[in-house]
Amino acid sequence: MKVDGSVGLVTGGASGLGLGAARSFVSAGAEVVLVDINENRGAEAVATLGNNARFITCDVSDAADVAEAVKAAVEAFGRLDILVNAAGIAPAQRVVARDGTLHDLEIFRQTIGINLVGMFDVIRNVAGVMAGNEPSEDGERGVIVNVASIAAYDGQIGQAAYSASKGGIVGMTLPLARDLAGLGIRVMTIAPGIMDTPLLASAPQELKDSLANLAAFPKRLGTPDDFAKLVVAIVENTMLNGEVIRLDAAARMPAK
Repeated sequence: MKVDGSVGLVTGGASGLGLGAARSFVSAGAEVVLVDINENRGAEAVATLGNNARFITCDVSDAADVAEAVKAAVEAFGRLDILVNAAGIAPAQRVVARDGTLHDLEIFRQTIGINLVGMFDVIRNVAGVMAGNEPSEDGERGVIVNVASIAAYDGQIGQAAYSASKGGIVGMTLPLARDLAGLGIRVMTIAPGIMDTPLLASAPQELKDSLANLAAFPKRLGTPDDFAKLVVAIVENTMLNGEVIRLDAAARMPAK
């Protein structure tokens, strides 16, 4: 599928990796709908992206919000061809802290609810829209790109909830691709390593340098642009389906 002339929906699109993908889409001639819970950042993002972008406030863990957001996205541009699921949270908490405090069960539920259940809800709603698209010459109707993490494989101390949610994304990639194959909808997952996003904006340079040193090559943090280039490559290569790609410069995370 060509990005040029397509319509994309990006969750978590107001900043970080999602915004990076949205910028690439608009630069390549696509129209894009940013879905995010942060209204201020969303408004700022749309102001920089121009007339080919819209912002819709949405909490992906709220089913009614998701359904309304997808409906509004279709009303804005008439259809949906690409979905990038980049919304998520990354809490850190030990199962049993040094003072004996147990992991907050609600935090675990919230992480799974946003990162995994919320993502699936967006997928099912958008796939329902894509199913009505006119197929391309090779029968393609849509492309879905989900964001997991290398924490799905190399989860660190304190990442039980986060790693579980990202592992779920990895685990559902192939079944989703198989489910949607008959509709001409491809499903891929990217598992980023340590990325230079707003989550690290306030971190000291010494910490950023130590994190970059975990990569084999290149010895730097990943960027939203690195992520966006891979998203575009996935969208435009029809043979990519049902697979997870690590975007991490061969980094492997230590226990802590």
